[in-house]
Amino acid sequence: MQTKWITDDIAAAAAVLQAGGLAAVPTETVYGLAANGLDEDAVRRIYEVKGRPAVKPLSLLVPGREALDKYGKDVPRGAYVLADAFWPGPLTIVVAADGLIPSIVLAGGSTVGLRCPDSKKTLALLRTCGLPLACPSANPSGAPSPKTAAEVAAYFQGRIEAIVDGGPCGVGRESTIVDLTETPYRILRQGALPAEDIRRVLAGSVKLIGITGGTGSGKTTALEAAKAQGALAIDADGVYHDLCRDCAPMLADIEARFPGSVEEGVLQRKKLGAVVFADPAALEDLNAITDPYIMDAIDELLAAYAAAGGTCAVLDAIELIGTSLEERLDVLVGVTAPEQDRVARLVAREGVSEEYARLRIRAQKPDSFFEAHCDHILRNDGTREEFRQSCDKLFKTILEEQ
Repeated sequence: MQTKWITDDIAAAAAVLQAGGLAAVPTETVYGLAANGLDEDAVRRIYEVKGRPAVKPLSLLVPGREALDKYGKDVPRGAYVLADAFWPGPLTIVVAADGLIPSIVLAGGSTVGLRCPDSKKTLALLRTCGLPLACPSANPSGAPSPKTAAEVAAYFQGRIEAIVDGGPCGVGRESTIVDLTETPYRILRQGALPAEDIRRVLAGSVKLIGITGGTGSGKTTALEAAKAQGALAIDADGVYHDLCRDCAPMLADIEARFPGSVEEGVLQRKKLGAVVFADPAALEDLNAITDPYIMDAIDELLAAYAAAGGTCAVLDAIELIGTSLEERLDVLVGVTAPEQDRVARLVAREGVSEEYARLRIRAQKPDSFFEAHCDHILRNDGTREEFRQSCDKLFKTILEEQ
């Protein structure tokens, strides 16, 4: 077989693929070995030429986000969010496969990876041939992935129909593969696109409403009202408690600043509280330590929620204003209540003394602070039912503004 060397004749490369042939094509990562992804015989040749195990599925190169609807089914909103952010680019998005795709591409499974490559020649080829291209890296299985057309020729000259020379690949590393068919999403292969970038984009796509106010003001009731209307509810204090139990690096940082506050891996909250609630500078130091850990954990929750199709979340936190979390908020709601009511709730909820409760409350910002910095204020100065009705009304209005 004579292998055609193609530089600019995209129509000739398209004809090869439409006729069931194999063509090596450039991407921004590495060269791929392409075939018509809807042609079972052509795809079988990829496995034969590469020596690829039949149990390993193939991804498809596609020209854009419209392919998510064409070749996927029940596609979560997060897939479109990622496609808008990173396509063309080194990201393969795994979704449930449409029945149009041959089983051989899926290796008998039910999911397919789709990728839009950042290569002008290959994008032009995809649009010209009008086909999704099954396209693993253009190397024998186990050999280094090729970054130039010459490296492809050294592997497959005389064994494939064409090589499209697009020059050296700029990235030289395979795409990152993210599976959105499960929640939480999974990174199946860490490639050229950092996992942190994926998380950042998914988390940032969720409308985030902040609920803040002092301890015992009624934030939990407000959070429950928002959750009842379909929003993801995140309790920052609950996230913090989980981190205090599971996050050894955060505990180490706390112990370094406040010696004796962590004993045998367990945070002594009352002991630490007695220090930081009586000293504003110490409280600022504690927040500076914990905020980044809390934000990372919240972003993980938001990213998984977005990947599954979620669009709006509500975050309950005492410390929001002036923190890095505030920058992420679309709307900020403050909850206020009389001090005596807050003291009574804290004593009943946590079993602390009234003196400790007042010390804790007075270490926090006054109601006037929240009134000055929040977009909306919920005043919890009546009955529980009256407060709940106020919460329902406000969050219904905010959620309808999406």
